[in-house]
Amino acid sequence: MKPLLFVAMPFGKKSDGGRAVEIDFDQIYEDVIKPAADAENVELIRADEERMGGIIHLPMFERLLLAEIVIADLTIPNPNVFYELGVRHCAKPRSTILIFSNDTQLPFDLKPIRGLPYQLKEGKLDEETKEDFKTNLKKLLGEAKEDLEAKDSPLFQLISEFPGIDLPHDVTESFRDRVQNISDLQEDMRTIRSYTDNEKAKNELLAIENSLGDIKSTPLELVLDLLLSYRDVKCYQEMVMLYEKIPREIKDSSSTIREQYAFALNRRNNPGDRTKAIGIIEEVINQYGASPESSGILGRIYKDKYEENKESNSTKAKAYLKKAIKVYYEGFQADPRDFYPGINAVTLAYLNDDIQIVEELISPVTFAVTRRGGLNSRNYWEVATVLELASINEDWAFAQRALENMLIMESPSWTYETTLKNLEKIKFKRQESNKCTSEIDQILEELKQQKNML
Repeated sequence: MKPLLFVAMPFGKKSDGGRAVEIDFDQIYEDVIKPAADAENVELIRADEERMGGIIHLPMFERLLLAEIVIADLTIPNPNVFYELGVRHCAKPRSTILIFSNDTQLPFDLKPIRGLPYQLKEGKLDEETKEDFKTNLKKLLGEAKEDLEAKDSPLFQLISEFPGIDLPHDVTESFRDRVQNISDLQEDMRTIRSYTDNEKAKNELLAIENSLGDIKSTPLELVLDLLLSYRDVKCYQEMVMLYEKIPREIKDSSSTIREQYAFALNRRNNPGDRTKAIGIIEEVINQYGASPESSGILGRIYKDKYEENKESNSTKAKAYLKKAIKVYYEGFQADPRDFYPGINAVTLAYLNDDIQIVEELISPVTFAVTRRGGLNSRNYWEVATVLELASINEDWAFAQRALENMLIMESPSWTYETTLKNLEKIKFKRQESNKCTSEIDQILEELKQQKNML
C-alpha cells in the first residue's frame, strides 16, 4: 500500500492580517504538493478545517498519529496547524515536513527546525521558483519514505528514550480503510458543490447521506461536510432534516453545527423558524461569546425580519433594523479583521441615519478589507465590499475602479444580485435625502447588464 501523506494547511485564500494580499493556499496544494505526492507515489489527505469550523476531531488525531508522512504549512499562524504539529512531534520521531513562505516569521521554538521555504509573489507562488520548490519537496518526500533513522521531532531529538506512540497493526489497517472512504466521499461532495443544477446536486447529496447509514456512527467531519454541502446548493430543508438526526451530545458540543442549523432555519423560513433560529444563536453567543460567524448569522436573521416587516409595520421593522445593526457591530468588534459583519453594520446604519456608527466603523472596515486585498483582491466579496463602502462614502472614482474589477471576475449571477440589492437600498436612501443618484444609477445599470449575461 502507498504511504499516507497528511497535509495540515489552510484552505482557499488566507491572510494573517499583516500581509497586503492573501495567500492562495489552494494553488500551493494543487501546483506543488499534489504533483509532488503523485510523483513519489504517496496517498494524499488534506484536512479541510474550514468546513470543520476549527474542530479538532477523532479522525484528525488518527491521521496525525498514523500517517507515514505529514506536511505542515506554517506560513500564517493558524492555531490548528500548530496544534497538529505539536501532536505529531509528540507522536512520531520523523517524517514531518515543514513548509512556509520565505518571509514568514516563525515562532522562536521552531526556528532551529529545518524546513522548506517557498517564494510568493502577490499571494501566489512565484513562477520562476515554483519548479524548484516542487523538486525540493519531492526530494524530501522521497527521503521521508526511505530514511527510518533521522529524527525531525524536537522531543525525540532531545529525549533519547521518549516513547512516542506505536499503535497495533489492526488499528493502522482500520484507519487506512476509514480514511480512504472519508476522502472519497469528501471529494464526491466537493464535485457536487460545483454543480449549477441544484436539484441534481440535492439528489446526489441525498444518495451520499443514505449511503452513510446511521448518522450516529458517521465521522463528525463527514456529517459537517454534508451539512455544509447542502447549504452550498441551497438545500435548507435537507440541512434541517440532517441536523435532527445528529446525536444531541454532538450538537451541544459544536457551535459550528448549531450555527449552521440556525442559518438553515432562517433561510427555510417556515412559521416559527426565525424565532427558533434566534434562540439557538443566542445560546451559542452566551456560551462562547460573540464571533463574526455567530453575529453574522444572527444579524442576517434580524435583517431579514426587518425586510419582511418594513411594508406592514414600520415600528416593528425599525426595531429589527436597530437590532441587526447592534448584532453586526458586536460581531465586528469581536474580530475587527473580519470585514463581513462590519460592512453590514455600516450599510444598515447608513440606511437608519445612524451617522455615528457609520463614521466610527467605515475606516476600520475599509482597513480590514484592504488588508485582505481590497481593490486588488481576486475575491468577489472583498471587491464588492470596497464598492459598497465607496458608494456610502460618495467616493465615486474609487467605486468605479471597484466596479471595473468586479465586471471581469468570474462570479455566479447570484453574487451580483446580492450586490445589486445592497446598492439599490443605498440609492433609495440617497433619493430620500434628495441627493444625486446619477453615479450609482450608472453602477447599477452595468451590474444588471453583467448579471443578465451570466
